[in-house]
Amino acid sequence: MPTEKTTFTSLHTGGSMTQVPERQSRLSGFVKTLFGDRLSIALTLISVLIIYAFVPVIDWALIRAHWTVASPAECQSGGACWAFIGAKLRLILFGLYPPEEQWRAVIVIVLIMALVLLTLSPRFWGARLLLVWAAGIAVMLVLMGGGVMGLPPVPTSKWGGLPVTLLLAVLSLGLAFPFAVVLALGRRSAQPVTRGLSVLVIELVRGLPLVGLLFVAAILMPLFLPPDWNIDKLGRTLAALTIFAAAYLAEVIRGGLQGLPYGQTEAAQALGIPYWRTIWHIVLPQAIQKVIPPLTNTAIVMVKNTSLVLIVGVFDMLSAARSAATDPMWPAPSAEAYLFVAMIYFVICYGIAAYSRHIETDLTARSHS
Repeated sequence: MPTEKTTFTSLHTGGSMTQVPERQSRLSGFVKTLFGDRLSIALTLISVLIIYAFVPVIDWALIRAHWTVASPAECQSGGACWAFIGAKLRLILFGLYPPEEQWRAVIVIVLIMALVLLTLSPRFWGARLLLVWAAGIAVMLVLMGGGVMGLPPVPTSKWGGLPVTLLLAVLSLGLAFPFAVVLALGRRSAQPVTRGLSVLVIELVRGLPLVGLLFVAAILMPLFLPPDWNIDKLGRTLAALTIFAAAYLAEVIRGGLQGLPYGQTEAAQALGIPYWRTIWHIVLPQAIQKVIPPLTNTAIVMVKNTSLVLIVGVFDMLSAARSAATDPMWPAPSAEAYLFVAMIYFVICYGIAAYSRHIETDLTARSHS
């Protein structure tokens, strides 16, 4: 007759050796983890309470949810009305963009995702990648605006939804980075005027809320521009986001520059290497490697800050969801609309954070190899 094989684990008790089954040992370890001390007991009880509090949410969002309905009135029986998202998906994703031209907005979203995926691989980093991004941005703006190559013109006031959110995030970060490098180097400059101007710009922008900058860009900027200059609201909003991102990125980059020994710059000068070549090939790569986590945090913050543009009338994805939720035919679908938009923001921000961890781990492994 085959017999069950039992694995024993040795435990020291009072100077003697006691044999206990491994399964029992694992069980006792699990119980000790949950109730081993006062802190473990408190954390266990808090976790149970949190799970218990989420039971009604799960019941509302999944069990009693309405995924498909014949009419909006069916959602009045309770539970989440996810059918509303399906009915208003095009409005949330594309805003007021003409329905017959929304294929152009879809191409813009695909192009942004393709360029981001291309940028993920370090082997493509370099001047060619910058040219590819510049060409891609130009194609996106042509597709969204039209007016050339037989595409019907669409004013920026009709742009909205996910393409506007992605374009504002990508363009503001991309345009802000070179300005941030100049401001960070200027703040460390030995020239008093350069250093003073850099400090003034950085501290002034960092001392103002983004909402205030958006109002300045939307309302006051046209008053300071020449009469012949006409920058639409979307362009002024992009300018405010770029200035805001540049000030915060400059401080992050300055922190990386301070972590480098000054001897490297002196050695480059002794070898006759030009200043900007030293900065571009020696100083910046090391400084950026040291500040990947705060750079990532700033990028995530800027992606989420694009939701504030609704204050100045730019029809981004959050504005589109808010507009869709005002449809009187649907019974109070605000929660579903905002949760759907929050899920999209979470996917974007979590993807940025996961990629930064991957890059940080890869660079650390290379430095130790």
